[in-house]
Amino acid sequence: MKKVRICLLASVVFAGNVLIAQTVEQGQKFLYYERYKSAKETFEKVLASNPNNIDATYWLGQTFLTASSGSGVRDSVAAKALYQKALQTNGSAPLLLVGMGNIELREGKAADAKQRFETAISLSKGKDVEVFNAIGEANADSKNGDAAYAIEKLNQATQVRRFNNPATYTIMGDVYRRLLTDGGNAVLAYQKALGLDPKYAEAKYKIGMIYLSQRNTEYFLPAFEEAVQMDPAYAPAYYELFYYWFYHNDVNKAIGYWDKYFANTDPKPSDDYDRISFMYAAKKYQDCINASQQKISSLGQNADPKYYKLVAYCYSDQGDSVDAKNFLAQYFSKQKEDEFIPQDYTFYAQVLSKFKGNDSLVSINYQQAIAHDTVQEDKLNYAKEASDVAKKLGNAKMSADWLRVLYNMDKNPTNADLYKVGYAYYRAADYQTADSIFCGVYEQKYPNEIYGYLWCAKSKVAQDDSLGSKGTAVDAYTKLAEYARSSPDSAKYKSQILESYFYLAGYSNNVKKDKEAAISYLKKILEVDPENSTAKQYLDILDKPVKQAAQKPRSKASR
Repeated sequence: MKKVRICLLASVVFAGNVLIAQTVEQGQKFLYYERYKSAKETFEKVLASNPNNIDATYWLGQTFLTASSGSGVRDSVAAKALYQKALQTNGSAPLLLVGMGNIELREGKAADAKQRFETAISLSKGKDVEVFNAIGEANADSKNGDAAYAIEKLNQATQVRRFNNPATYTIMGDVYRRLLTDGGNAVLAYQKALGLDPKYAEAKYKIGMIYLSQRNTEYFLPAFEEAVQMDPAYAPAYYELFYYWFYHNDVNKAIGYWDKYFANTDPKPSDDYDRISFMYAAKKYQDCINASQQKISSLGQNADPKYYKLVAYCYSDQGDSVDAKNFLAQYFSKQKEDEFIPQDYTFYAQVLSKFKGNDSLVSINYQQAIAHDTVQEDKLNYAKEASDVAKKLGNAKMSADWLRVLYNMDKNPTNADLYKVGYAYYRAADYQTADSIFCGVYEQKYPNEIYGYLWCAKSKVAQDDSLGSKGTAVDAYTKLAEYARSSPDSAKYKSQILESYFYLAGYSNNVKKDKEAAISYLKKILEVDPENSTAKQYLDILDKPVKQAAQKPRSKASR
């Protein structure tokens, strides 16, 4: 009987452990589906019944670090307090050590964090995949993360006997994507996760996120659609599909995906904002304004700052720049720095450009947009847009400055791009900068093209006085003439050759008082254009006094 009772008691304890494990597992599933409120509540219930449950403690801390209480706000303070308290009674629990290491890594204490990680690996004898995964996640999720170290530990996880954990490869993909911006290896890692579990929607969703960052619609839309086909409960992919169609003016499609998203996620304060934004998409501007202002009024200081931005968009679309500017100013004063997106700055720049005297603020906002975006193509578009806006403002110098920014950011700029920059400065009457570009860069970079020599000369002339008394363009026109005459296309450059020789002839005669040099340049003009009447006229004028002096009879005194 005693043996039976022991067995029965063991069975009861085992059943209890299974029940708790299943509950922790359910919390992990909620976290996987980004249902943070449900995850938090689940882990807290487990801890209420068993305060020493290591797994529940670790995962509750991770929930805090991801998005506390479903509010979308990370709470590292709560996570740190949780781990510190748990370590007081469970100081050798590997997962808790990694959790605390995660906190230390976020605080910039990389050496302390690594020591925690290594201790956790040692205590688990290097055989616990969850410990390796936790280390990888801690590094992937911190700007202080060590990518090489994380990948090394995740690879060790794959060597554990009977390894079959797709999360390992998903975390590895995150390391490549977040820390190394290596989309190729990230995709390979996510594909390995799918190889272990073909229905692992998170991996397919994250592949989509890589292509989304590259603005590759052909790949990211199918990836998100495949993710929800693999797992119809995977809400993050529904949200991306909703977001795409919302901003591509298909309200019905957007609402369809929103309904599926809402059915598979926890209610959040941001849901009301998304619902109200449907009114904007449907061009029901006044309804959108009224609903947004009602939220601002009822929530007060707790209102999401994005309501101010939404109202600004409504006013802007109706051509009311004054109210758009007013609400955008409030949005920028209330929103947290890390919550701004690049389009916030470009929108503000466009609105500010409607008012005189804001040129510098317009530029600053475009600079912020570029700083906040990670996609090179977007950065180039912002710089181009900034230059166009400056041109509309009549600020030629600002337009030229932005074209120069655009040129410097472009990985493969062309000769035409460089020409546009130099010419923009010339048009802006910034001749010295135009000179530095055409004479200092274009000529050296494209020595077999005439444009550098030609606009170098023009920029030099523009820096001289009206009489050309400084001779600033003498060397430039000499080079231009030499290049144009020696070029296989010299016939095509006839006008540039004549321009050069006329300048040099005028400078020689009028400034240097060297008639012989002036005559030689005029003769060069006739070599190129034998019937040039202007050159003949000047040549006749310069030659005449010389001939008269030669024919004048000598005086008696000189005999």
